Amino acid sequence: MGIRSFFSLFLLSVTIPYAMASDPSPLQDFCVAVNNPANALFVNGKFCKDPKLVTADDFFKSGFDKAGNTTNRIGSSVTAFNVDTLPGLNTLGISLVRIDYAPFGQNPPHTHPRATEVLVVQEGTLYVGFVSSNADGNRLFTKTLNTGDVFVFPEGLIHFQFNPTRSKAVAFAALSSQNPGVITIANSVFGSKPAIDPIVLSKAFQLDVNVVKNLQTKF
Repeated sequence: MGIRSFFSLFLLSVTIPYAMASDPSPLQDFCVAVNNPANALFVNGKFCKDPKLVTADDFFKSGFDKAGNTTNRIGSSVTAFNVDTLPGLNTLGISLVRIDYAPFGQNPPHTHPRATEVLVVQEGTLYVGFVSSNADGNRLFTKTLNTGDVFVFPEGLIHFQFNPTRSKAVAFAALSSQNPGVITIANSVFGSKPAIDPIVLSKAFQLDVNVVKNLQTKF
């Protein structure tokens, strides 16, 4: 191939990138196609505001200095700033959360189907970790974090945070999606509506059926 032909192909590849681009990442759990727009209830993202009407307030949100209420069964509270609460995040592929932990509180095992998470501890101590996929042998990666420490949870993998002390803890996390989604494992497995057949779960978790039924009543 001559230099002129190679240069022409190169220009073609950089000037029409969308011809080879893949589909955008989904921003919701599912989006069933409809032929009639009148039947559409959700879109994969948000409609855009007229640029002439955009103000600085569209990119501003206060309240991250306020602690969340941790008086619940898991002892934690997540305050999310995503595209639903901060419209300026639309199309930018990022969001932010504040997580407050009571003594011995936890953010239980969960996944973000659409985002990698970077967590930084602002106050206290946290025991954190994630589990790799089946193909990697379900390896557990854990670390004890103190104030100022940072930990990364890869996209889609099950992860958790636990406060092992008698003092409160606070962390902030950035996620690589304007709408990362969250699937709390215990809630999804034992609290689905309608409930998963206890026999299925008893086989999956190697538990007595009555134990599974008891767990389902807690969610």
